[in-house]
Amino acid sequence: MSQGLLTLRFHTPESQRKREFVARWKNLSKSSIGLNEYGLYAYDTVWLIARAMTTFLNQGNKISFSNNPILNAVGGGNMNLSALSVFDAGNRLMRNILETNMTGLTGPIWFTPERYLVDPSYEIINIVGTQMKQIGYWSNYSWLSVVAPEKLRIRPQNRSIASQKLYSVVWPGGSKHRPRGWIFPRDGKKLKIGVPRRVSFPFFVYQDNRTHAVTGYCIDIFKAAVKRLPYAVPYEFILFGDGHQNPNYSELVQRVSAGEFDAAVGDIAIVTDRTRVADFTQPYTDSGLVVVAPVKKVSSNAWAFLRPFTPLMWAVTAVTFLVVGSVIWILEHRLNDEFRGPPINQFITVVWYVFLM
Repeated sequence: MSQGLLTLRFHTPESQRKREFVARWKNLSKSSIGLNEYGLYAYDTVWLIARAMTTFLNQGNKISFSNNPILNAVGGGNMNLSALSVFDAGNRLMRNILETNMTGLTGPIWFTPERYLVDPSYEIINIVGTQMKQIGYWSNYSWLSVVAPEKLRIRPQNRSIASQKLYSVVWPGGSKHRPRGWIFPRDGKKLKIGVPRRVSFPFFVYQDNRTHAVTGYCIDIFKAAVKRLPYAVPYEFILFGDGHQNPNYSELVQRVSAGEFDAAVGDIAIVTDRTRVADFTQPYTDSGLVVVAPVKKVSSNAWAFLRPFTPLMWAVTAVTFLVVGSVIWILEHRLNDEFRGPPINQFITVVWYVFLM
C-alpha cells in the first residue's frame, strides 16, 4: 500500500558559487557521496563558526578552558563528565556568531535579536510511495508560493490569501482529489465495541450499576480519540463477561477477529498470540518491567543470609571443596613442603588454600 505525506526541506537559492562548489564536490568524491541541502547548511555552519572565531581572536581574546562545577557534580559513571572542560569565553563567541552577516552557499546568513535565522525558506515536498514532487515553497516573507522566495523578496511583500498557492497534491493512489474520509449516515449501522466487564481494579473499564453507563480510563481515551476524527463514528459498547470474574481477554480478541465485535476497548495487553489475529493501536500505557514473586512473610535474624543455601547447595559446595582440594594436593604435594607432614596438617593446609581461592 502506498503512503503519502507532505514534508519540508531546506531551500537553497541557485547561484554560481553553489554550482561551482557542487561540481568540485562531485569531482572530489567521484560522485560516490551525494550532497543535499543539509550538507550545504553544514558547510556554511563551519564557515560561520570559523568567521566568529576569527573575530573573537582579532578582538584580543584568548582561548582558555576551565572545569565546570556542574559537570564535576555529575562526574560519576561511565561518561566521566568531570573530565570535560568548558570554553571560558563561550558567551562572547556566541555573540560573534549571532552578529555575523555573511553570504554562504545557502544564501544570506544573519540572525534576528531573538536568535532566529532571517528569511528562512523551505521547499514543500509531496511524497507518495517512492515518488517525490516539489509543490511549492514557504518563507516568512511570502508564506506559501510556487515562486522561489529569493525572487519574491525583490518584489513588494504580498501575503494575501489569493497569493497563497501550491501545486496540486497527489494523494495515495495517484488521485489529485482530496479524499473525503468515512461518512456515516445518521441512521447508519453502529460499530459494536466489545468492552471487558472487569471485576477487579475497575478504574480501567467500569459499568455504573445505576446508570449502566460504561466509564473508565480506557473508555475516556477512546472517546477523546473519536472526538478528534473529522467525521461522525456512531458506536455502542457491548459488555463482555459475566460480571463475577474478569473475562478472558484472548477470547475477546478472538471475537473481534471472528467479526462478532467490530473493535474492542479496554486494558488489553498486546502479546504475540493476540497480534496474530487482530490489529492493535499504539500502546498508550506501559506497565514497565514487572517481576511476579510469591509473597511470604518470614522473620529476619542474623542468620538470614543462609536461607538461600539449600541442602543440595551445601552438598555441591562440599564436593567442590573436596575436588579442588584434591587437585591442589596432587599438584603441590611433591614440590611444596607445606603440603607434607601429618595427614591432619595436610588437610588443614588444603582447606586453607581452597578458602583463599
